[in-house]
Amino acid sequence: MSSTTNQHSTRQRRFTTLIALATAIGLFGLTACSAGSAASSVSGATITVTDDQNRSVQIPAQVKRAVVINSYSVEFTNAIGAIDKVVGTDKATQQRLGYLNLRDDQIVGQSLKDLNYEAIAALDPEVVLIPRNGVWQDAITQLGKFNIPVVVVTAWDYASFHKTVELLGQIFGASEAAKKLTAFYDGIFELVATKVKGTKPVKVYWETAQPYLTVLPGSGFHAIIQAANGTNVFEDLSVGKSSEGEATVDPADVVDRDPAVIIHEFDPVATPTGDAKFNGLFADLSSRTGWNEISAVKSKQVYVANGWATSAVAKAIGAVYLAKWLHPAELADVDPDAYLRTWVQDYQHTTLSNSSDYIRKLS
Repeated sequence: MSSTTNQHSTRQRRFTTLIALATAIGLFGLTACSAGSAASSVSGATITVTDDQNRSVQIPAQVKRAVVINSYSVEFTNAIGAIDKVVGTDKATQQRLGYLNLRDDQIVGQSLKDLNYEAIAALDPEVVLIPRNGVWQDAITQLGKFNIPVVVVTAWDYASFHKTVELLGQIFGASEAAKKLTAFYDGIFELVATKVKGTKPVKVYWETAQPYLTVLPGSGFHAIIQAANGTNVFEDLSVGKSSEGEATVDPADVVDRDPAVIIHEFDPVATPTGDAKFNGLFADLSSRTGWNEISAVKSKQVYVANGWATSAVAKAIGAVYLAKWLHPAELADVDPDAYLRTWVQDYQHTTLSNSSDYIRKLS
C-alpha cells in the first residue's frame, strides 16, 4: 500500500474519532441540561394535600421550612425524622419538649390560640401546621397576606392518628418513616386487643388536669378505656356537653359510681416529674370527701401520670399501661415501660430517665 493511501486512511480515522468525540460531548451537554431542568422542575414542584378539615392545600413537594404548632404535632414530626425542618413553634411546645432544645428565636406565639403572624412570616416558612382547636381560620387569612399556606394537622386526636401521620409523611417527604410509626402504634393496640379479649370489663374513672374534669364518649381517653376493656363510669354523659370531650362532674357522683381504678393525668411535660408533685396529687386524691369509700382507693388502684407518657403516640402508650392495670394477669408478660422506652429513645431520640418519673401508683 502506498504512503499516500496510508496518510488518507489516517486522516479519515482522525476525522471519524473527532466526530465521535464531538457527538459524545454534545450528548453529555444535552444530558447535563436535561438533568439540570429536571432538578429545577423538582425543586419548584408542588403537591396538593388534604388536611384535617378536608381542605385541599398546595404546598412545596419538598418542604424544608415549616412552622409546627402544638407539641403533639412536633413529637410526630420528630418521630418521622423531620425535626430539622421545623423552624418555628409555640412557647407551650418549647416548655413541654425541653429535649428538643427549641430556641427562643423560633417561638411564634404563646400557644395554639395565640400566634404572632409577623413572627411567623419572618421565619420564611413554606407551610404552617396548626391543629383544629387552634386559630387556623385566622391564620389562613393573616398568613395569606404573605402567601404562606396553612395545613390543619391535629396530632392529639386519637381518632385521626392514621390520617395525621400519613399527612405528615406527605408534607415532609417521609412516607416510609410515617409507615414505621403507624406500625408501632397499630402493634400496641393489636397486642392490647389480643390480651384483653374475653376479660371482664373494669370500672374506670379517668381525670384530666383539673379536679373532677373527666373524659366523655367521643374523646381519645374514653376510646383507650374501651380498648383496654374498661368501662368509663361516666360513659352515659354526652360529649355534647364539652367540645373537648371532657366535662366537670359532681364530686358525689364519682363516689356513687365507685370506680375500681382511678387515673389522674396532668398536662404533658418531658421534664421528669418530681416527688413533690406526685405526693401532692396523691394526697389530694386520697383526702377528697368520700373517696376513702371508693373501691379504687381502698385497693390502692390509683395512678397519677404525666401526659407526656400516657398520652404519647395518640394515647397508645396510655392504652397499654391501662390494660396492664385493669387486667394484670392477662398482661403478666407485657412490660408497658418497654413501649414507653421505645417511643422515647427510638422515636423521640432522647433518653428515658425512669418510667417512675412519669407514672406512679398510690402506695
